[in-house]
Amino acid sequence: MNTDKDYPFSFENSACESCGGKCCVGDSGYVFVDIKEMQEIASFLALEFESFTKSYVRKVGYRFSFIEKPYQNALACVFFDTDSKQCSIYAHRPKQCRTYPFWEAHKNFDKNNLQTLCNECKGIKLKESV
Repeated sequence: MNTDKDYPFSFENSACESCGGKCCVGDSGYVFVDIKEMQEIASFLALEFESFTKSYVRKVGYRFSFIEKPYQNALACVFFDTDSKQCSIYAHRPKQCRTYPFWEAHKNFDKNNLQTLCNECKGIKLKESV
């Protein structure tokens, strides 16, 4: 697994508590989830696996992703709580969410893309060497 030393930024995860869920809302996208993660989330929600998948998951090729819901002229992850503006399954969120923003795609961003990423997430801080 990559560490923050591999990236031109650091991340303060306490910023998640007050950001309003910016990484959970926006254009249509995918929050990929594997079967083990789906089982854990279904258990956390006290749902049968089949009921959980029918209600919250869509198949994308050979993978699975959470469905989205309309929110303020955009789309939000189905688990984004629009009242609290936080993830309703935060402690059980999938790897894709747990590892954000340390995604391979962000590792070699140019300065413009890095600034856009910083604007989207107040927990991201550019390292001085950038």
